[in-house]
Amino acid sequence: MDIKERTPTRAPHPHSQHYASGTIDERLDHYYQLIKRVLLSRQDAISGLMPASTAVNAHGNYTDAWVRDNVYSILAVWGLGIAYRKVDWDRGRTYELEQSVVKTMRGLLSAMMRQSPKVERFKQTQSPLDALHAKYDTRTGATVVGDDEWGHLQIDATSIFLLMLGQMTASGLSIVYTIDEVNFVQNLVYYIGRAYRIPDYGIWERGNKINHGEPELNSSSVGMAKAALEALSGLDLFGVRGSQASVLHVLSDEIARSRITLESLLPWESSSKEVDAALLSIVGYPAFAIENADLADLTRSRVTEKLLGKYGCKRFLRDGHQTTEEDVGRLHYEPWELKQFENIECEWPLFFVYLLLDALFTGDEVAVDMYRQRIESILVEKDGILLLPELYYVPKASVDAERQNPQSQKRVANANLPLVWAQSLYYLAQMIDEGLLEASAIDPLGRRLHVGANREPVVQIALLAEDESLQFELEAKGVSTQTPKQIEPIQVRRAGELSLAYNQIGRNDSIGLTGRPVRRLRSLTTSKVFQICGQPMLFLPSFLDAQKFYLMLDQHFLVSQMRGELTYIRRHWRQLGRPTMTLLLTRSLMDTGREALLELIGEMKSGCCGEVYVRLGRIGELRQTAGIERIDYLHDFTFSESPVRDSIPETYHLKSDAATSLPLSPTDAMWIEQEHNTDALVGRLHGSQNAMQIIPPLLARRLRRGLPRHLQPRLGG
Repeated sequence: MDIKERTPTRAPHPHSQHYASGTIDERLDHYYQLIKRVLLSRQDAISGLMPASTAVNAHGNYTDAWVRDNVYSILAVWGLGIAYRKVDWDRGRTYELEQSVVKTMRGLLSAMMRQSPKVERFKQTQSPLDALHAKYDTRTGATVVGDDEWGHLQIDATSIFLLMLGQMTASGLSIVYTIDEVNFVQNLVYYIGRAYRIPDYGIWERGNKINHGEPELNSSSVGMAKAALEALSGLDLFGVRGSQASVLHVLSDEIARSRITLESLLPWESSSKEVDAALLSIVGYPAFAIENADLADLTRSRVTEKLLGKYGCKRFLRDGHQTTEEDVGRLHYEPWELKQFENIECEWPLFFVYLLLDALFTGDEVAVDMYRQRIESILVEKDGILLLPELYYVPKASVDAERQNPQSQKRVANANLPLVWAQSLYYLAQMIDEGLLEASAIDPLGRRLHVGANREPVVQIALLAEDESLQFELEAKGVSTQTPKQIEPIQVRRAGELSLAYNQIGRNDSIGLTGRPVRRLRSLTTSKVFQICGQPMLFLPSFLDAQKFYLMLDQHFLVSQMRGELTYIRRHWRQLGRPTMTLLLTRSLMDTGREALLELIGEMKSGCCGEVYVRLGRIGELRQTAGIERIDYLHDFTFSESPVRDSIPETYHLKSDAATSLPLSPTDAMWIEQEHNTDALVGRLHGSQNAMQIIPPLLARRLRRGLPRHLQPRLGG
């Protein structure tokens, strides 16, 4: 078959069984020859890794294996392998192609596992110097530059690896072989779990637009991490051959916080980049990270409006990279210098491919035709094959004219031909366009279905009374409860104990990894029925722990917090089953705000609390429809505390009168804010009936550090 053959301009029907130039077998053979020659010929026979390019120039050495590029570069091979599954006589090509994919993914996994100590440190520090490396030696998988010699902290790169690991595993590939590898991937989940608050260098490895080496919070990184976390939640890395030991655990609250951060950032990429073409990768394929369809459309339209050109998209506005005006000998720009790159930014064909894939997934045939034709017009022929260059730049002689009249000058392709990542995605798009491959086949986890989805579940609430005496009192007021003893053998425990248990999930002593760092868990995580080592357990939400957070003694704050948590759960619950919150009513809690709590419970009994649909019930009933989390192995860990069974002793001694617990006057608030003497603050605290309003949360933390040890647990904070 002549691999020089051009794709016809006329588009076939997406579901046609034949293409203009041949049968399915012939077209698959056409792509097999192309992909072998353009992509797989670059794969190292030993490591399985692929160089980003063969180019070595003033802009860098591209012969190394970037994590991000490798994942994207192998996607066409994966897609072709899936397409070959339809063919009865595939001449062994399905297996060959799929194992080539496995080889690349395992090469990346092996390279990263060698850096297990960095993963362990990064979970605690989130320091750029503790980050996994972004690129490796193509032949050996070893590191090629020092920790401080590259912007290695690229959350999106680790996340795209994890996302596609999940998708490929769901498609039937066996990539992870051992429990050691399962534990390492579990730790990568923890590695990206706080992406919502980690400034990184982003997809372009530069951080801030000025290129002064400062990381920043990037929407594309947060979105890719969110997609990876969602894809891996509950996934068995051994596929159909696995057991609970090979299932990954993802905290729902980390997904929710990524969603909140992402939606607050978009349509901006970061504080320095008001728009960035990288957002196309999270709006559409492969991440599909934005459920809000209107926000996704706004983000996409801003990218095309601000960055779309004749040869592709600019990466971001005033991007000087590889323009003829760039000084390659300098490491950064001054802010005022960026204007010199306005209107002459390089255009990247890669983003036409993202837009083409996006249109194929949405079934927008007009957009499919447009972007297909645009891509065909900028392909460059080399050795008889039509290829996508990395970018098109404005020649030096045309810079002034282009500045004065944007999009008027002819651009020139750079020497990096092809950009392997772009070429792989283009072949993938072509196979879908020709009907050789269904779009759904490269999204077996159904991420594309999340866009526009808006599930608002009923929040189940189980009310427990600390003892039978309180239970009778509440029953007299029309509130039905159970006691912890009455629901045995189900154990009731505090959220802090669950956090300790998660510290064992992913622990692997042989490679020096612990599990999730011990941090406060939030209500999405605790709103489940847990089956831990065969024992059913319920965990109380941490926001109700008066021993940890003194403001829970304030009736106004307490009720407001409960309402807020219910709204939060309704907004962000995405799992099977219903969220089930367990509330333990104690005498201390009732004494703090009896009337307000009874009013809130009355509202819950009506089935609607604010805008949240709720259902009160007994544990035995609610358990049937609750979300369930199963954890079978926790090494040598045992719960140190007994489950909640009897009355909880009062552990604080602050005087509090609900009738006088009112907001501070401006004068009192000013005095507290300006007072730095610990003794004076403690004295006022002991003498106040309005203790909960005396110390703002931020000041409480400062005060706590100055208190004697025996007083610290009583104030919390």
